[in-house]
Amino acid sequence: MNATGNIQISPVNMDERKGWNIKAGDTIKVWQKIKEKDKYRLQMFDGLVLAVKHGTTAGGTFTVRKVASGVGVEKIFPLYSPLIDRIEITKRAKVRQAKLYHIRRKAAKEIQREMRNLRKVEVRLPKETEDKTEEENKETAS
Repeated sequence: MNATGNIQISPVNMDERKGWNIKAGDTIKVWQKIKEKDKYRLQMFDGLVLAVKHGTTAGGTFTVRKVASGVGVEKIFPLYSPLIDRIEITKRAKVRQAKLYHIRRKAAKEIQREMRNLRKVEVRLPKETEDKTEEENKETAS
């Protein structure tokens, strides 16, 4: 039994988890317990919350996205998972949508735009070196 006299079904404090109030657009740090052999260690996963599904019900989940080494990584965490040690909300952004799945395409578009700009850049050698390279090409051709 817990402090309120109700039977404790889950090993986590359900009332505390309901109070976290995670929303789409939040930047959070999730401290997750990782089991290695017979010990547990804490690993942090920080990123942007894309979606919160099923609210604060027993099956509630939230999706967190981050970019690691240029690759987008998403994890879906159950709200009441005993493997989650704690969550820190680092930033709150005002968003106008409940699900921020368009962020995935936005990141891909930015990368494509950068690559397009890289292709347009031409390398110009100084006039003196251009003359030298033309002479070298003539020598190698004959």
